[in-house]
Amino acid sequence: MGNTSSMLTQYDIEEVQVHCNHTFSQQEIVSLYQRFCQLDRSNGGFISADEFLSVPEFAVNPLSQRLLRMLYGLNFKEFVAFLSAFSPRASLHQKIEFIFKVYDSDSNGKVTFNDMLDVLRDLTGHFISEQEREQVLTDVLEEAGYTKDSLIVLADFVKVLGNSDLKLEVEVPVD
Repeated sequence: MGNTSSMLTQYDIEEVQVHCNHTFSQQEIVSLYQRFCQLDRSNGGFISADEFLSVPEFAVNPLSQRLLRMLYGLNFKEFVAFLSAFSPRASLHQKIEFIFKVYDSDSNGKVTFNDMLDVLRDLTGHFISEQEREQVLTDVLEEAGYTKDSLIVLADFVKVLGNSDLKLEVEVPVD
């Protein structure tokens, strides 16, 4: 599986399915492997930042640089695990955990006010002022029972988002 010029075996497919908690069918995994091979232009078995940025939808995403930190140098198995949060078969907890990782840029298991402000800044750009961003975030935190000084952990994200109808899906074309 490390060498993208090789074909996936049935064992490889089943191993990837287990690794991503069966969020993709075997046919979807084969399609993802074909896409992975297209992106891995160096045939090194890993996808670089430049290769990820060659996907137009990814390149224009306001969170692309933040996501790149999560994905840099992924092999195929990790690539599928990353995408599994976008599957309609992913659990709400898997989706929330993915979102938490987007906010937790230093991977310390805690999200600060500044971490959230950075994401909000990435999403809003110059459309609102820094003062407006801070006020919006302060209001949202207070409404959820937190303050600017709170250190938010995954359990907090689950508590706040756990009752939502969170949609985080991507279409996996199957030939």
